[in-house]
Amino acid sequence: MKMWKRNLIVCWFGMFVTSIGMSQIAPILPLYIKHLGVQNTALVEQFSGIAFGANFIMLAIFSPIWGHLADKVGRKPMLLRSSFGMSIIIFSMGFVNNVYQLISLRLLQGVVAGYSTACTTLIATQADKEHAGWALGTLSTASIGGSLLGPMIGGYIEENFGLQNVFFITGTLLIIAFITTVLFVKESFVKEDRKVLSAKEVWNLIPDSTLLITMFITSFILTLALYSIEPIVTVYVTQLSRNSSHVALVAGMAFSASGLASIIAAPRLGKLSDKVGPQKIMLIALLVAGVIFIPQAFVKNPWQLMGLRFLLGLATAGLTPSVNILIKKITPSSLTGRIFGFSMSAQYLGIFGGSILGGQVAACFGIRYVFFITSSLLLINAAWVYFSVFKKLPSTNKNLIL
Repeated sequence: MKMWKRNLIVCWFGMFVTSIGMSQIAPILPLYIKHLGVQNTALVEQFSGIAFGANFIMLAIFSPIWGHLADKVGRKPMLLRSSFGMSIIIFSMGFVNNVYQLISLRLLQGVVAGYSTACTTLIATQADKEHAGWALGTLSTASIGGSLLGPMIGGYIEENFGLQNVFFITGTLLIIAFITTVLFVKESFVKEDRKVLSAKEVWNLIPDSTLLITMFITSFILTLALYSIEPIVTVYVTQLSRNSSHVALVAGMAFSASGLASIIAAPRLGKLSDKVGPQKIMLIALLVAGVIFIPQAFVKNPWQLMGLRFLLGLATAGLTPSVNILIKKITPSSLTGRIFGFSMSAQYLGIFGGSILGGQVAACFGIRYVFFITSSLLLINAAWVYFSVFKKLPSTNKNLIL
């Protein structure tokens, strides 16, 4: 087996476990904060928002830093640093005595994280050019799958084993990811002796900085769109449902439907992008996703919403691999880690921004406007991609060398 294929398997497992760990904690934060002694409902909501957002803000800040270090010392050391650091920090969350200690550890978790960035960089630099789309598409299913299963796993552990065990089990899973990385990930990294480049010097080395900016903004808009429904999905399902006894379960299914579809479609769309060009997949995916958001505002029952969310997942599955392929193609190999770090920062800001946007728009204008605004953002992004990427790049992937 080729080295990059074995690394893909290990990285997929590590990203899957890391994603489960991050996503299964978020739904239980309000319960844990209440367990720590905060009884006022308004304060519980306030602290939950701070604890949730703190992690992603720090991730956005530190992802480029760890990406830069990955270019200097190698990607495997960053995988080991991240998995081991997060395992210790998340395990420690089970021992906190107050909400301030919890928030501090969430901040620290965001500082040391970066497993996904290092994995993406490692596979992007190692995979054969003709298989890059398939490899990155397959890798993206790990994050999607973990996010899909995480909330359900966290809820099951909390209900059957207690709140604190969610953190202990997550920490243990991350230690397993650390051990598998130590044993099985192989990297032939050659350190280059070069001066530390400033941000301006790095930017000047990029053949097409305008295209890179478009990729960052597309990453931001995509995650913002996917997470804009997270704060309101339970409320929306409650409005649509005639039987309120299973609202939480149905809401979870509705939110997870897009993730399930992405797991199915991402490797296939990644492979297709290797043949027809990632710019074509990206444009079509943005257009289809923008259109599919609109009827979600007019559904009559949760099952219609679930079906549309599934179709949305089929469309958005092609976006992240396409963005990563184009970033790889326009970035010098010595800067790949740093540039992918910036791309991950854009995604983390999109997660944070989407959560804020969905709640605020729903509160001010109504739930349906969340779908209208998100659709508009995706369609505007599609128009921008058409003029700045699709019209600019060669029509065949074979000639796409910038």
